[in-house]
Amino acid sequence: MNKVEIVLANTGERMMVEPGTQVFELAADYTKQRTDQDGKAPWPILGALVNNKVEPLQYRIYNPKTIRLLDITSRQGFRMYRNALCMMLYKAVHDCYPTARLSIDHSLQNGFYCRINEGSEPGGLPTDRMEVCRTVRERMIALQEEDLPFVAKTMLIDDAIELVRPLHIDKTLYVLEHLKQLYVEMNFLGDTVHKINGKLAPSTGCISTWDFRTYEDGYLLLCADPEHPDKLSMFTDTPKLFAIFREHYQWTDLLHTSTVSDYNRIVYNGGGQQLILLAEALHEKKYAEIAEQVKQSGAKMVLLAGPSSSGKTTSCRRLSVQLSVLGYDVNQLSLDDYFLGRDRTPKLPNGEYDFESIDALDIPLLNEHLNALFRGEEVKIPTYDFIKGEPFYSGKTLKLGPHSVLVVEGIHALNPKLTAEIDEGLKFKVYVSALTQLSIDDQNIIHGTDNRLVRRMVRDNNFRGWNAYQTLKRWPEVVRGERIHIFPYQENANVMFNSALLYELGVLKRYAEPLLKQVPEDCEEYSIARQLLTFSELLLPIDDKFIPYNSIMREFLGNSAFEY
Repeated sequence: MNKVEIVLANTGERMMVEPGTQVFELAADYTKQRTDQDGKAPWPILGALVNNKVEPLQYRIYNPKTIRLLDITSRQGFRMYRNALCMMLYKAVHDCYPTARLSIDHSLQNGFYCRINEGSEPGGLPTDRMEVCRTVRERMIALQEEDLPFVAKTMLIDDAIELVRPLHIDKTLYVLEHLKQLYVEMNFLGDTVHKINGKLAPSTGCISTWDFRTYEDGYLLLCADPEHPDKLSMFTDTPKLFAIFREHYQWTDLLHTSTVSDYNRIVYNGGGQQLILLAEALHEKKYAEIAEQVKQSGAKMVLLAGPSSSGKTTSCRRLSVQLSVLGYDVNQLSLDDYFLGRDRTPKLPNGEYDFESIDALDIPLLNEHLNALFRGEEVKIPTYDFIKGEPFYSGKTLKLGPHSVLVVEGIHALNPKLTAEIDEGLKFKVYVSALTQLSIDDQNIIHGTDNRLVRRMVRDNNFRGWNAYQTLKRWPEVVRGERIHIFPYQENANVMFNSALLYELGVLKRYAEPLLKQVPEDCEEYSIARQLLTFSELLLPIDDKFIPYNSIMREFLGNSAFEY
């Protein structure tokens, strides 16, 4: 039989292989080659992009392919590692406490917050969480040492349903029962079966860096640092952020809407409009509460920050409305007008301007103007010409009265360096982000960054004319900037606002899915598009006609009552 030509993208090498060759064999040769060259072994290969589709190492090659081997330092490889780690945790809990129920509730920094509760047959779970943690952790260590393979099997959907039915994972069962397909890929680890949303690393022995510990009233599954895979990701306590998650679960418990299956039941039974009204009412209540807190604080300036596609601009507008209701004269100041001229703008190592850096702003001038405003003086405000790359004065002025409050929005708003010369008593700081989202089931979450990415993709298409590929291509750099400039300062906020809406993915899917399906196969972003489609296609759609014109969603969909 003729050999098959492949291109190994990691090295650019073309080679001929026997039909049926597993990617595992290519990974072994590549690892040996790198070890011989560098004198040390590279990070374990966890999977591959095969024609830009994520595949496990067991994948067999029968036709010409372009293959990129993935380790934990790549976005797709890190997801394979995390998926495998979650499956390993699920098996450890199942092995130690067969009747207990594991909930992987949400991501927390580079880890996961989890709960282990009594299942349908109470009495099998110790009340001492430290004992539970120690037992589960020891079982995970044993699984790692056994180096058990993660096995993916494609089977008839009816057979998968019968496998899952006796396991008391009802929300997973619901998802399987409503998949409109003949076959489904199920995941096996030893005698444990589950449906994991995504591909997994080859074996438990590859999952060498992790930790499992108690945290608050549950547990924390800590992951490796993808940039330094032999070390755990640095974890810092974030009580304000965690309080938002706790509040979210109280809210979803009240509405019985924490997972895709819960959401689909509501929409299927005609409750979509009511879900929109409830979610929007909660947002309005929160804006009103924040405005009241601003008043009680006596602050003269609201500083608002958040990552991309968090709804910062709409939040500024709606918070301003609520402040006006309380009798404030609301003024807004744009940090964009305080950019330095090009000759003073810092640069990245590659020579490009670093507009994301706080040092790209004229901080001394900003602080001078703010202090003058708070003294009651009139200030000439600059306007920035982005074409020429220079600030200029157009005659725009600002003066604050006795009932004025200044609202300042920007990615650096919570960085102490930005307003270092301003009295802390004058500031009220707000952090806005889509912090929570529906989960697929109790063990498969939808990451908040994916939620924001879908928002941005729809907005970019509606208002910039970008296709999904263009948004996906830029997204890693956006995330890098958030990690450096926004996330380290989120706990500086006086209050956090969760801009996620329980219904939003069902609305966004109608716009996002056609865009995602147009991402070409010949780019690496194709794999991300497929991953976003896998959870979007699980959701029933909701018509956006019921969404109010002042909703955060209008910032992405259009037809907003506000100007942006």
